[in-house]
Amino acid sequence: MRQAFTLIELLIVIMIIGVVYTLAIGNFQRIGDETQKVTLESLKKYLQQFPHAKNAKLLCLDDCSKCQVLLDDEVEATLEDFLDESVKVYRYDFLQGVFEVQKEVYFNQEGVEEDVCFSYAVDKNGVGEQVFIEFQEKVYDFSPYLEAVKVYPSLEEAIDAKEKLIQEVMK
Repeated sequence: MRQAFTLIELLIVIMIIGVVYTLAIGNFQRIGDETQKVTLESLKKYLQQFPHAKNAKLLCLDDCSKCQVLLDDEVEATLEDFLDESVKVYRYDFLQGVFEVQKEVYFNQEGVEEDVCFSYAVDKNGVGEQVFIEFQEKVYDFSPYLEAVKVYPSLEEAIDAKEKLIQEVMK
């Protein structure tokens, strides 16, 4: 009659636990890496995931090669090679049509004005700016409140979709 495990049995169990642990941690790290890849299509959702009291903002300065995630005006993270200078931001107004948004003024911590290449913010309720963003031959529609960002092949198609939606609402 046996009353204890042998040393070999204990070593086998420890090895099995080690292998399972290694595989599980490796999978969790890969999942984490995939969620950190931010694109314009996932930007709104990415900013909404951060806890903030006032707003979460992506701010890209100079040539847009380096962007910072600001939570309530404090730097939380940095994104590199996210955008380039070709990015354009448009706002749609039912009466005025589409017009390009002027770049905002930004003063750094030393009070020096810096050139803003791109910025996008969501407020404490997760509502983002209502804009079209044109980048690399695609147009991203950030105007839906509760839906994901919509992607269009051109600005004209984005405008047509917006006007069609307005016509449906006005019926």
